[in-house]
Amino acid sequence: MENNLQTCIIDEHDDEDNISLLLKSEFPEFEITFKSNDILQAFEFLSRRSSDLIFLNSELIDDNTGDLFLRYQENSQIIFITNSEKSAIEAIKKGVSNYILKPVKKLDFVKAVNKALENFRKSKIVTLNTTFQSKINLPTLQGFKRVNIDEIIRCEADSNYTFIYLADKTKVIVSKTLYDFEKHLSDHNFFRIHHKHLINLEHLKEYIKGKGGQVVMADNSVLDVSVRKKNDFLQKIV
Repeated sequence: MENNLQTCIIDEHDDEDNISLLLKSEFPEFEITFKSNDILQAFEFLSRRSSDLIFLNSELIDDNTGDLFLRYQENSQIIFITNSEKSAIEAIKKGVSNYILKPVKKLDFVKAVNKALENFRKSKIVTLNTTFQSKINLPTLQGFKRVNIDEIIRCEADSNYTFIYLADKTKVIVSKTLYDFEKHLSDHNFFRIHHKHLINLEHLKEYIKGKGGQVVMADNSVLDVSVRKKNDFLQKIV
């Protein structure tokens, strides 16, 4: 891991120094970019600069400022520093999943930071995967067309080819089977309603009852739902 993870310590001075020393000795990959026991200074700093890890003394916050800090959990890992188990339980009720008790013990500190690091890595992996998978390459005779997955309305099988219908009303012909697209797109709210049709449920406009029924898509196409797929399809959209 590169030595560029940043931490913010919001705590009373004595414990702050203790945390700083433990962090430097046990986790040198972290750079301490902010230290203070002033909650308002911390808010001002974090409004300008993000931090990968935040140590926050629960005694320095009230209900309002505590709720505000929880907003930073989307991009930061927060470790609450508490004086009692009761305070820790209250923090957990508010959504904090990681804390250490005073006086801070080395073993507890290492466990808490390792947990934060694991959560941090998982969140980054999810973010990277989501970003990477939000687009798809559609091979063409000239090369490939790169499109946002959410722009695909539906995919239609034609032997070993697939027609891809896009929100901009264009159609791309790809020399891959519909099964290939089903494997890739099923995790993006696509559903195969028929051996010929794979649809993006985000672009579904209407369902028409029938033996299998039919769907009307955002491009006003009307597609059959196979009898075999009907129940699974209805469960998916209800």
